[in-house]
Amino acid sequence: MKTGPKYKIARRLGAPIFEKTQTQKYALSLARKEKKGKRPPRAKSEFAVQMLEKQKARFSYGIGERQFRNYVRKAFTSAEPVQNLFALLESRLDNVLYRSGFSRTRSQGRQSSGHGHFLVNGRKVTIPSIQLRVGDKVSLRAGVADSSLYLGAGERMKELTVPSWMSVDLQKREVEIKGVPAYVPNENLFDLGAVMEFYNR
Repeated sequence: MKTGPKYKIARRLGAPIFEKTQTQKYALSLARKEKKGKRPPRAKSEFAVQMLEKQKARFSYGIGERQFRNYVRKAFTSAEPVQNLFALLESRLDNVLYRSGFSRTRSQGRQSSGHGHFLVNGRKVTIPSIQLRVGDKVSLRAGVADSSLYLGAGERMKELTVPSWMSVDLQKREVEIKGVPAYVPNENLFDLGAVMEFYNR
């Protein structure tokens, strides 16, 4: 998915949704913009707020509108649609690579999984959006283990606090899905409740 200029998008959405915008450089850029003394923004309508939250979620995961809408439709078939939507988004292979530390960003996770650098349960996969389930194991393919892309992965995986629904085996450089991702509103940059309301209009 093409996103365009990340700084501009993050400023427009009012949240540092890209890894690139979660830095001091971005914070300084934002501070400079605010210093120019622009007039305070008008109060947003309920529809505008819901649209904003939808865009935050979509850009955070790097998903196109059509695919995101499909996830929402699937989520609505559950008794807990908000929780289900979060689980669907978090369980994508590209996101798991990012959360575990294999990849620096979701974008890199999407690219490396698309190139077949990873195995799921011992089998090579090339679909970044593949849904992982409890018990699935993700490992780096031997043929690319020495690639410069993954030289720092071990250190990242040591330092990173991974979500409770996955575990990382540093020696095997393997990730195992141990549970279902649970949605906690204040731990995310977007409100999935508002997202579901947007699509339920």
